[in-house]
Amino acid sequence: MFRIPARLRALTRSRTDRRAGRVAAVAGEVLLLLLVPTAAHADSGVAVLAANPLPVVIINLQLWLIGILAGLATLFLVLAGVYWATAGGDPTQVEKAKGALKNALVGYGLAILAPVLLQVVQGIVGG
Repeated sequence: MFRIPARLRALTRSRTDRRAGRVAAVAGEVLLLLLVPTAAHADSGVAVLAANPLPVVIINLQLWLIGILAGLATLFLVLAGVYWATAGGDPTQVEKAKGALKNALVGYGLAILAPVLLQVVQGIVGG
């Protein structure tokens, strides 16, 4: 068993001091919890599902979806241009550029069709 030298033992707290500190910390936590007003956190029984009506939520979703799709399509378009410019006649790089260009066109097509798709979802949901 490892023994602490007397000089270090004098610098550390005794076992009863540590135990008293733990008891005081727990008592302080309990007192703090009891002092917090619980009525401020009480449930009123009213469930708020959304702050906005469904048409507003769908319009916001449409704008986000169009923005994300257009951003990704633009990224693929830039990548296609970089691949094509750096191909140097290499057929695999040219095919990679064509694939990125196709992905960009699909992304732009989805961005254009996003309002139509969300109208279908709105019709199904009944908003």
